[in-house]
Amino acid sequence: MSAPALAILGAGMVTGVGLTAPAACAAIRCAIDNFQETRFMDAGGEWLLGCEVPLEQPWRGRTKLVKMLAMALQECLDEVPDLDPASTPLILGVAETSRPGRLEGLDDALIREVEAELGLRFHPGSRAIAGGRIAVVEGLWRARELLASRDVDRAIVAGVDGLLIASSLAAFEARDRLLTSRNSNGFIPGEAAAALVVELAGPSEAPQLLCMGLGFGSEPAHVEADDQPLRADGLVAAIRGALGEIGTTLAATDFRIVDVSGEQYGFKEAALALSRLLRERKAEYDIWHPADCIGEVGAAIGAVMLGVTRAAVTKAYAPGNHVLAHFGNDDGRRAAAILSYQPVRAS
Repeated sequence: MSAPALAILGAGMVTGVGLTAPAACAAIRCAIDNFQETRFMDAGGEWLLGCEVPLEQPWRGRTKLVKMLAMALQECLDEVPDLDPASTPLILGVAETSRPGRLEGLDDALIREVEAELGLRFHPGSRAIAGGRIAVVEGLWRARELLASRDVDRAIVAGVDGLLIASSLAAFEARDRLLTSRNSNGFIPGEAAAALVVELAGPSEAPQLLCMGLGFGSEPAHVEADDQPLRADGLVAAIRGALGEIGTTLAATDFRIVDVSGEQYGFKEAALALSRLLRERKAEYDIWHPADCIGEVGAAIGAVMLGVTRAAVTKAYAPGNHVLAHFGNDDGRRAAAILSYQPVRAS
């Protein structure tokens, strides 16, 4: 193995279907959603559907992102009680800079504000990554570098985002990206925060979910590039990169979990990538997409997906212990991660 594996020690999650990781994962397992009419109207005069996180007060904008993120981080701190925030960097995924209607202050103020909300300070190496849906993989890559250098023993990789913003919804509707009364090929907007505590994997008597490999790619025929045929080159490159880090093939994985959020493009890309990479016949190869329950949540989806995977393998309702997770941004950036659950002592 050319790169060290990461062990996921804890998870926190705040979504429209649950304000903790166990609650959200249970709802997603049962295919429960919280899609309701929002205060936004589409061009046809109908109310837009969305998945809003129900907090105790009607916070909006960056304030709500801080509140959601603080809840997810506190859940991680509670699950890993010996975690020292001062020596643990927070690597936070936020919306990509090209996102329509992106809130101000995500890159330079959000971490300070969540520290104030929690009443603590994280390691000075904390940083925000404007990575969108692939931010969790970029965060895991950064965490792996920090942990391998032995500068820190643990890291928190998190994501927070929300698309229930008028300017964002107007822009996506104009591009025929939203599910509306006039467009059936679109996503339902949502909001969420999720966080993961990671460390370098080592021998353990307790079961653990390991992130074994990471990969990246770039897709020229992205969702808004109408002039090029889709071959899934970027996603294929990302998956090959992740598999290459551990010297295995796609056939060794048991199922997929993806960030697809309702648009046909994502399912087509996933199918094309599978047809190019899977060289052995598998009777079943499930594809999970939690956005079916929580909506399109941008940079939060990666940590949500890994949290859902952790719950599924530890509670033994997953189709297997080896998982492919893949992610894609609207600008063509792609990422993949290979996860492996070890239910017995690692050797």
